[in-house]
Amino acid sequence: MNVVGNFTRAFLGLVLDTVHCSPLLGKDNGFGKDYVWAGSLESGVQIASHHHKPLMVIIHKSWCKACKNLKPKFATSPEIQSLSQHFVMVNLVDDEEPESSSFAPDGTYIPRILFLSPTGKIDGDIINEEGSSQHRYFYSKPEQIAKSMKKALQKYKHERFDEVPKSNRSK
Repeated sequence: MNVVGNFTRAFLGLVLDTVHCSPLLGKDNGFGKDYVWAGSLESGVQIASHHHKPLMVIIHKSWCKACKNLKPKFATSPEIQSLSQHFVMVNLVDDEEPESSSFAPDGTYIPRILFLSPTGKIDGDIINEEGSSQHRYFYSKPEQIAKSMKKALQKYKHERFDEVPKSNRSK
């Protein structure tokens, strides 16, 4: 693990400990040890809400060939690594996949990568624009993932969830 990755993990661990998220850090499941993974979907949503960051949720299976093909590409992508610092990263494998149909908006194929707002709402607008119209959340190339990450950051950078609306501010 590089120095930046070590520092980021240590810093996030300290921050997460402060907001009482447990478990603090999740497993990479082959998607990269240099990323900071939330320990669960629930803790990821809590962290995202507290830190006003969108979530990136990867749903995959340990036996899936397409998932196995994506893992090393994802793990070694400098662009995804850089962009990931602006997200709460969630990695759900096998039985960790949520039962809610909202996490399978156009099917239960794998891998699926979904983007959620900082409040934890699935954002159906952020899809693989270069992919299949039947499998909008399927990604096979890091460039496709990075493009969607940039779209999510662009969408949510103007929204401030920590500001009190002007009408509610005391005069």
